[in-house]
Amino acid sequence: MAKVTMPQLGESVAEGTIGKWLKQPGDHVAKYEPLVEVVTDKVNAEVPSPFEGTLREILVEEGATVPNNAEIAVIETADDGAGDASAASGAVTTDEPKAAEAEQKPAAAAEKPAAPSEPDPVAAPSPEPTPAVATGPAGSDERSPSETAAAATAGAPTATARSAPPATGDADARMTPAVRRLLREHDLTPAQIVGTGGGGRITRDDVLKVVEAMRTGSAMPAAAGGNGSAAPAPAAPTQGAPTPAPATGPAAARAATPTPASIEFPGGADEVLVPTTQMRKGIAAQMTRALQAPHAYVQMEVDVTRLTALREKTKGAYQAKEGIGLSYVPFVVKAVAEALKRNPTFNAHWTDEGLVAKRRVNIGVAVAVDEGLIVPVIRDADQLSIHGLNVAISDVANRARVGKFKVDDFGGGTFTVDNTGYLGTNLVMPILNVPEVGIVTMEAITKRPVVVSTPEGDVIAIRPIMNMVLGVDHRANDGAGGAALLRDIKHWLESVGPETPIY
Repeated sequence: MAKVTMPQLGESVAEGTIGKWLKQPGDHVAKYEPLVEVVTDKVNAEVPSPFEGTLREILVEEGATVPNNAEIAVIETADDGAGDASAASGAVTTDEPKAAEAEQKPAAAAEKPAAPSEPDPVAAPSPEPTPAVATGPAGSDERSPSETAAAATAGAPTATARSAPPATGDADARMTPAVRRLLREHDLTPAQIVGTGGGGRITRDDVLKVVEAMRTGSAMPAAAGGNGSAAPAPAAPTQGAPTPAPATGPAAARAATPTPASIEFPGGADEVLVPTTQMRKGIAAQMTRALQAPHAYVQMEVDVTRLTALREKTKGAYQAKEGIGLSYVPFVVKAVAEALKRNPTFNAHWTDEGLVAKRRVNIGVAVAVDEGLIVPVIRDADQLSIHGLNVAISDVANRARVGKFKVDDFGGGTFTVDNTGYLGTNLVMPILNVPEVGIVTMEAITKRPVVVSTPEGDVIAIRPIMNMVLGVDHRANDGAGGAALLRDIKHWLESVGPETPIY
């Protein structure tokens, strides 16, 4: 059996939380196929399977947090010997004690080949006899009468008093393995259940209510926004923030877990607790670490007249050809990559032993999402053209909008570019993305009157100007070194012209 371990997503990340299993025991998994969604620090990243085979066992339930390199799943590969009866129970075929025990009971093994707790790969949809898992964090498990009634109908889900509910829920809603198994037992899908748990999570009670409604022919809870049994559901999550008006479906979940952008105050309350999300926890921890580094700042104005002219001239044809827009970000990333070659002490990490210089130029690009900020990494940025950088940045930005990241998107960054200017900022003092030793901002491009030298003398002209602020880890570099790096970035951007290659 091959063991899948929790990956490390970033240098400062020590643990990860299982967000959602994309495969279930018994499913075939191809090598590099997305296997599990891991929530760590500030992102949800899809972890690919390092092996090809059959997912034999899930060792860590959804919602559980484990350290890096902890075993989270077992995959049976082609090399594991499919004929060994002990393989179905998750035992390694070379395990001598297990093999000897299997030989002592050949008759029992022949009569009951599917007795082990893991399901047969060819019968994955069938019920999995592992009731111990159901005692995990499955939400509202206190309604034993409903559970008993629902279990009585498990053997004949097609003989219910009414048809299955419509798909009014979230097909990607989160749930524990026990709840997912309960859905399969009743031939239901996540889209047919409206989750009332935190963040729209589907609880065991949500499934049992729908099963009971199907059995009795009563109104579906919360599916149509009626006033049936869905009314008390929003009060179930223990978030400490009851909602004043009982909403249904995803709206109820949002009210139960308020966010800074939309905070609802219950009647008569002067304050409400906004629960800390996993992303905010990651940001808080990273910023606390970062502020232990002594920051120094260097600021310069960049005349981007030639850059804006080139972009305006080429963006129409570029979008028609490539299908994506051409932003200013790839130009700045290219300028930074070229400048880092001439200032290698900034393409580095700081450690207690000293400065660790990096050969590869892996530039992180800060991307704002609903709950905070993430910094996916563009690897070998110095080897990419402006077009290549634009495609890479556009790709990661699109995946950020839907929360679908890859493991390779994070970790290994050597420098960060922060595009705060799209929000209209003119001067931001960035915080280092430690252990990196430098970060630069690109501020809003604004037209300003500037003094321009001409053969006839100095004149005042209106030019598009962009401020850039460089944050420096003063342990690794001084202000003079920072000024030299920012000067090289400024020179590259101001040198852009019609002859600058996009491809």
